[in-house]
Amino acid sequence: MEQVTVTQLIPVLQTAIGPTILISGVGLLLLSMTNRLGRTIDRARILAGEGPDLAHERRTMVTAQLEILWRRARIIRMGIALAALSALSAAILIIVIFITALARVETAPLISVVFIVCMGCLIGSLIAFIHDINQSLLALKFELDAHRDLSGS
Repeated sequence: MEQVTVTQLIPVLQTAIGPTILISGVGLLLLSMTNRLGRTIDRARILAGEGPDLAHERRTMVTAQLEILWRRARIIRMGIALAALSALSAAILIIVIFITALARVETAPLISVVFIVCMGCLIGSLIAFIHDINQSLLALKFELDAHRDLSGS
């Protein structure tokens, strides 16, 4: 087997930079999503801690908010899982690119599949992120409407 030279390896390194940057970007997305999940869980714990001693109207509102928070937490969890799979796929893509270069094996179909999986997971994660933001706004609207009803405006 012929030795790979540094000159031959440099284009491989340049090709591998793209997925590496993707991993960094997905990491920031994961940070944002885990923060959103933490805030959602904290808010749910606060509302759940209000207990059964609430007035009926307030208990109904709290129950509805808890249902929205539960839905949001599940959406965010799915988004986090998809983002993590995207980063994992990008890491696998980098390894496959290097193995291809070092072993001088043609793996274009494998590289294509791994890249498509990576992008598909990223797209799914971003869709979940957008869906969570919409659910968050729905919860805010619900809370504002309930506040207006209670204040008699």
